[in-house]
Amino acid sequence: MWKPLQPPAPGAEIPTEAIDPTYRRMRTRVFIGIFIGYAGFYLVRKNFSMAIPELAALGFDTGRLGIVLSMNAVAYALSKFLMGSVSDRSNARLFLPLGLVLTALAMIFMIVPVTWLGPEHRNLSIVLMAVLNFLVGWFNGMGWPPCGRVMTHWFSQNERGTKMSIWNCAHNVGGALVGPMSVYGALWFGSWFYGSHSELYFLIGTYLFPAVVAMLIAVAAYVLIRDTPQSCGLPPVERWRNDFPKDYDPRQEEVLTTREILFRHVLNNRLLWSIAIANAFVYMVRYGCLDWAPTYLREVQGYDIEQTGWAYFAYEFAAIPGTLVCGWMSDCLFHGRRALPTILFMTVVAVFILLYWQFSSNYAVVTASLIAIGFFIYGPVMLIGVQALDLAPKNAAGTAAGLTGFFGYFFGTALLANLVLGTVADRAGWDWTFVLLIGACALSILFMAFTCHKEKR
Repeated sequence: MWKPLQPPAPGAEIPTEAIDPTYRRMRTRVFIGIFIGYAGFYLVRKNFSMAIPELAALGFDTGRLGIVLSMNAVAYALSKFLMGSVSDRSNARLFLPLGLVLTALAMIFMIVPVTWLGPEHRNLSIVLMAVLNFLVGWFNGMGWPPCGRVMTHWFSQNERGTKMSIWNCAHNVGGALVGPMSVYGALWFGSWFYGSHSELYFLIGTYLFPAVVAMLIAVAAYVLIRDTPQSCGLPPVERWRNDFPKDYDPRQEEVLTTREILFRHVLNNRLLWSIAIANAFVYMVRYGCLDWAPTYLREVQGYDIEQTGWAYFAYEFAAIPGTLVCGWMSDCLFHGRRALPTILFMTVVAVFILLYWQFSSNYAVVTASLIAIGFFIYGPVMLIGVQALDLAPKNAAGTAAGLTGFFGYFFGTALLANLVLGTVADRAGWDWTFVLLIGACALSILFMAFTCHKEKR
C-alpha cells in the first residue's frame, strides 16, 4: 500500500468522560463528510450522456458516442470491486477525496477531444473520449468503498440500515444537481471561455463547472472525514454502543492483506455470492425500468416528451422516501435483518411491473406504477449493499460491497438491462421485456432467500 494512503495508527485514548460527547460529535461530522463526498461523485459521473446531443450537433457519430458512454459503466463495475480491496487497506479520509479529485480532473480533460481535435479528427477524438470516460468511471469506483468503510467503523450493525438509507440519498442529491449545473454553468461561464462560439458553451456547464465544484467538495470531505474511531482515540463503536453482532471479533479492527481479504473473507463466502447474484437481477429491474421507460412510453404508447419526462422524474424522486422507509424497516421492524425486507419490496415491485405492463395505455396508472417501482426498488438496492457489509468483517467491507456492486453494474446493468432487454425488445417485442423483468424479480427473491437462515441465528 502506498504509504500516504495507509490507515492511521490508533490515537491516544481520550478521557472516559469525554468519550460520549466526542463520539456523538465525530459521528455527525464523518457522516456529513461521506454524504457530501458521495454526492460530489455524482456531479461528475454520467455527464457524458448529457453532452451527447451537443456532440452529435457538432458532427460526431451518435453510434460511436454510445460506445464512449458504455465505457463508464464497464469501468465503474470493475473499479468498485478492485478499488474496494484497496480501500479496505487505506485511510478513508484520503482515499475518498483523492478519487473525487481524479474523477474531476478526468472530467475536465473530456473537453480536450472536442476543442483540440474536434470532429475533423473524429477517430482519434472518439478514442480519447472513450479512454477519458473509462477513467471517469474507474475513479468513480473510489467513492462507495471508503464510505462503506466509514459506515462499518463508525456505526454499528443494528443502526446501519437507517443510517445508510439516509446516506444513500446522496446520489439522488448529486444526480439531481447535474442538470441545473450544466444549464447555469454554460449560461454563466460559457462566454468567458468561448466568446461568441455558443455551440461550445455546453463543455463548461457539462464538464468544467461540475468538476470544479467536485474538487471543492473533495476539500470539505477531507476536513470532515476521519478513518476510524480508534484513530481519534475512541473505542470501537460496538463497545461504545454495546451493540455487538453475533460473529464480532476484535481482530476485525486489524488491517488485512489483499490475499486475506479475498480468499478468507470474500471469495469463499457463499452468502456474499448469493446476494451478489440477487443484486444483478435487482439492477436489471432498476435500470431496465429506468433506462427504457422513455423509449417505451414515447415510441410504443405515443406519450409526448412532457408526459414521459414527468413519469421519469416520478420514478427517480420516489427513490428517496422509499430508501428511507426500507432502511428504517430493516433496523426497527426486522431488527437488523436485510433479506426479508428486500424480499418484501421486490415482491411489491413485481406487482407494479405487471400493472405498468397491462395498463400502459393509461397515463395515470403508468405514472402511479413508476412511482411505486421507484419507491420500492431503491430500498433493495441500498439494503444489499448494507447486507454485504454485514456479511463480511469490517476490515473486508469495501471488497464485499464491491463484489455485489460489480455484479449489479456489469451483469445487471450493462449486460441484462441494456443489452439483453434492448435486444429482446427489438426482436421479440416489449411484452417479453416485461416477462423478463418480472422473472428478474423472482430470481432476486430466490437468491435473497438463501441468506434468510443466516440472519435468523
